[in-house]
Amino acid sequence: MAKQLDYHTIRTIFDRFHASEPEPKGELNHTNAYTLVVAVALSAQATDAGVNKATEKLFQIADTPEKMLALGEEGVIEHIKTIGLFRNKAKNVIKMAQILVDDYGGEVPNSRAALESLPGVGRKTANVVLNMWWHYPAQAVDTHIFRIGNRTGICPGKDVVAVERAIEDNIPVDYQQHAHHWMILHGRYICVARKPKCKACIINDLCPFEEKTT
Repeated sequence: MAKQLDYHTIRTIFDRFHASEPEPKGELNHTNAYTLVVAVALSAQATDAGVNKATEKLFQIADTPEKMLALGEEGVIEHIKTIGLFRNKAKNVIKMAQILVDDYGGEVPNSRAALESLPGVGRKTANVVLNMWWHYPAQAVDTHIFRIGNRTGICPGKDVVAVERAIEDNIPVDYQQHAHHWMILHGRYICVARKPKCKACIINDLCPFEEKTT
């Protein structure tokens, strides 16, 4: 775990991220808050590309909790069976739809606690939805962010909650809205797990990682 970088270095890093990609976007396809929360819940232990392929037709048929309930669990399974843990995920999707209809009038709630009470929705999923749909500067820490946060010293921490707090505490406020997207994309395509692409890294000179590739 690298030491926490100083404020000026972190600001320089995010200045570069912003210059490279001013408006970073999540890669899960969705059309509304409901399809977003379903897509993010389905993405656990699955790739965004795999989820997008599975939900392309699903969301054409069922883009509201009511339509998802009408489709039923077996109908959901037919669409998402290429995704890992598809049976359990289908069960959660139907349970979630029922709760949204019964308790929230078919609308997705916009508080973290309410989102986390839904089946298949944990803190990371709740934070993604809060950030992407309601533009709240919530930080969804996935494996990519956890890795580069500790590797670079941007936001080191022993667990995801510690890394989330380090982002909130140390990344400049004006960059918090897009912070997790910049780091996810950087971790997914440049600062990869096994052999980071240090030659192509725009923050190489600021990164204290000792095992840089050449």
